[in-house]
Amino acid sequence: AFRWKRMLDTGEFVTFAEIARHEGLNPSYVHRIVLLTLLAPEVVEAILEGRQGELFSLSGALSGFPIEWKRQSFRFGV
Repeated sequence: AFRWKRMLDTGEFVTFAEIARHEGLNPSYVHRIVLLTLLAPEVVEAILEGRQGELFSLSGALSGFPIEWKRQSFRFGV
């Protein structure tokens, strides 16, 4: 997610569709994955350290999550 976001930020790619074409993926999948860069830093840290709550799942995160970081932490049990 962060790699693709960086590609967009630097102008290497301009759209999700361009990244998807380059990666051989569906543009909507790329879009949903890039949205994970909006997760609270403590949620990302917990995931990377393997201490995410039992409430966290990738499919749950991809289906949407609150934008407020405190609500994310509560929702995902971090």
